[in-house]
Amino acid sequence: MSAVWRNRVIGLLLATVVFALDQWLKYLVTGPLGLEVEGDHLDLLPFFDFTLTHNLGVSLGYFPGTSPEMRWGLVGLTGLIALVVGVWLLRERRLGDILPLGLILGGALGNIRDRFTLGYVVDFADLHFGDFRPFLIFNVGDAAISIGVVIILARALFMREKPAAPQGGAQAAGDADDNRADRPAEIPDA
Repeated sequence: MSAVWRNRVIGLLLATVVFALDQWLKYLVTGPLGLEVEGDHLDLLPFFDFTLTHNLGVSLGYFPGTSPEMRWGLVGLTGLIALVVGVWLLRERRLGDILPLGLILGGALGNIRDRFTLGYVVDFADLHFGDFRPFLIFNVGDAAISIGVVIILARALFMREKPAAPQGGAQAAGDADDNRADRPAEIPDA
């Protein structure tokens, strides 16, 4: 297997791990931990709790799928976005570009599965500092999507491609005159 395909497989494995972790934690919260009704709450740390929320919308609860048409429209739209991210992942070559796409793909698939099977996305992670909540209640898939997007943006803004090395044994400008005798004479334009 080539290094490029190895990187792509690693990206797909990361997406699978994110998806599995997202689904397992949602099962754990809504099953064995007993958060069954929206609003049920479990104190974990002074700044982090599990609070069950049913998110009918997409990012930050926008575009709520309050009707069957909206629900399936969101499933279709987010499925199309996940397909585009998957194709993008398979077109990339560098692991640094592939890993954030794997995070986004795994998180998106976890949320799509929820919306497909339940009609809403299960959110439960409640980060807070007293009454201050820097984020809405979220899940592992949401966190993975957000982290992946931040990495892609950071790489786009701060990582620059190194200029390609000259090809064909081309020499630096200072060395060009050293081999002038080896080249045919140039004919000046008339």
